[in-house]
Amino acid sequence: MDLARVSQLYLARSRETGNYDDVLSAEHAARRSLRNRISRNALAAQVLASSLLSEHRFAEALGMARSLESLDPDRLSYRAMAGEIAVELGRYDEARATFDSLKHDAGSLSVAPRLARWEEIEGHPEQARVLLRHAIAGAQLRPDLPAEQRAWFWLRLGDLDQRMGMPDSAARAYAMGLQLHPGDYRIFAARARLDASLHQWRAAIDDGNRAIAAAPFDPTTFGTISDAYLALGDTAQAKEFEHGMEIAVSHQPGAYHRAWSLFLLDHHRRVAEVLRKARIELKTRRDIYGYDVLAWALYHNGQYAEARRAMTLALSQGTKDPLLLDHARMIQAAQ
Repeated sequence: MDLARVSQLYLARSRETGNYDDVLSAEHAARRSLRNRISRNALAAQVLASSLLSEHRFAEALGMARSLESLDPDRLSYRAMAGEIAVELGRYDEARATFDSLKHDAGSLSVAPRLARWEEIEGHPEQARVLLRHAIAGAQLRPDLPAEQRAWFWLRLGDLDQRMGMPDSAARAYAMGLQLHPGDYRIFAARARLDASLHQWRAAIDDGNRAIAAAPFDPTTFGTISDAYLALGDTAQAKEFEHGMEIAVSHQPGAYHRAWSLFLLDHHRRVAEVLRKARIELKTRRDIYGYDVLAWALYHNGQYAEARRAMTLALSQGTKDPLLLDHARMIQAAQ
């Protein structure tokens, strides 16, 4: 049980710092704990499943989550985790069955954010917003929750509002999260992306630097800062942060990073490499965002008809993410 607890602490620290080494340490400690005892050791099994999910080892994580679910079918968090991983793998029929069974339990803090993400995938962002608002209200009644967990609910709401083109609402959500957990690198990173979307380039650089000062492992934030410097005409700094992004990617799980791939495509670089990696990943992980990367790579490679077919799969769930819709419009116009 000491090993199980230490694995939980490693995982918690990884979420606060973005340090991938802590994820690996969490996995290692959880496996040692399970080697010592499997029965009545759900904590270690749950940490192991979460660690595998953070490492993008989705199939293994799903197997562990389903094993937990079979041992304790009444535990909502196990079912919700299994549904979340099924979404990541693009197993949408499986995810739908899981989340349909959880709709009456939307008040649970372990269910609500995962169910909200599923509603967003299904093209119901307003319902997702309602779920996250209820979760935030529920989290406020839980003084036992760490501040970073309560802030995380505001982060989820802000990210949803940002994706749905509601920048003012997103900014308010991020501000509320920072009140709860000042210095939260995840919120500074999200706010940097919001700044960049509004062409507030200096603010994007400032918020991005605050994020990577606390957690220098987030590739997306390096990319945001690079784009901001490029927009300001500072190509030297843009190149430096692009290099930082590539280094950060090398410390991330797996050989494939979608934010890096989209960054390369948006800058018309290494298209053939991204296209090859996108095809490889889709052999095991067939989610809509994987098909979006494939479609965008095909578009940049001049294969417009095939890009349109891939984009049809990316839009197959009715998701209203503006990123997907913008890519779809450009592919349609090119063809």
